[in-house]
Amino acid sequence: MDKLNIVIEFFSTYKLLFTVIIIVCLSFLKRLVVSKIRGDLPFVTEGQRKWMSLTKNGTFILIIMVLFLLWQTEINKFALSVTAIAIAFVVASKEIILCFTGSIQRASSRSFVIGDWIEVGKLCGEVIEHNLMATVIQEIDILHGQYNYTGKTVTFPNSMFFSYAVKNHNFMKRYVYHSFNITIVDFVNLYPLFPELIEQIEAHCEDFHDVAIRYNSIIERHAGVDLPGPEPHIQIHSGPAGEQMVHITIFCPTERAAHLEQLIREDFMIVYHETFPKKASA
Repeated sequence: MDKLNIVIEFFSTYKLLFTVIIIVCLSFLKRLVVSKIRGDLPFVTEGQRKWMSLTKNGTFILIIMVLFLLWQTEINKFALSVTAIAIAFVVASKEIILCFTGSIQRASSRSFVIGDWIEVGKLCGEVIEHNLMATVIQEIDILHGQYNYTGKTVTFPNSMFFSYAVKNHNFMKRYVYHSFNITIVDFVNLYPLFPELIEQIEAHCEDFHDVAIRYNSIIERHAGVDLPGPEPHIQIHSGPAGEQMVHITIFCPTERAAHLEQLIREDFMIVYHETFPKKASA
């Protein structure tokens, strides 16, 4: 019994030697069994091939099982180490992987090219460069209706394409649907003001009206939808405190949008003052 314990302890200490002995013994046993099955016949029958194949496959499976049981502790430690390394690598390189896949997503969807005006989250601007990791834009004040370059260059990671929708404003480089609100606190009937106001807006837009019609048609054909049209539109909405919100939309050259807005606001104030002098003076 003591000798058996000594042998077991010896092979437990020298597992590599024990592994070699097991492989050699099982391989020799396999060759012996296969040779017995084959015998001295010059041709091997289908039944003999079947048993020879079963013997080889069974021996291989037995070797794998024995080695797994023998090296189970080391395999578990190695698997845990590999798993920990893999998790650490994925966590450390998560942002890099997202940037790379975001670049692939952008290229496959063809959402924009260099020179387009885009909006990603709260970032708006003209694309001047893009690569596998990041996109560079010249910031434009689109959200405030100015359409002017701010002078800032913004570089953002391509991973943002998975968090925010990409809005392409390329058609806004020349003409834009410019919308703005005028708030009226007093509750009065504003609809009689609209015919005169629309005439004044059309007078401001008369010099580019024909070009606006053609460009609007181009956008409609490209987008495949029926757009509002180049004519000015005026609507009234109610604000949170019951005030009236006059919503005006015009289709105009992008670089003239802010200037036209100021002219229209001035026209509205003049018409409002003339129509409701008491309200305006109060």
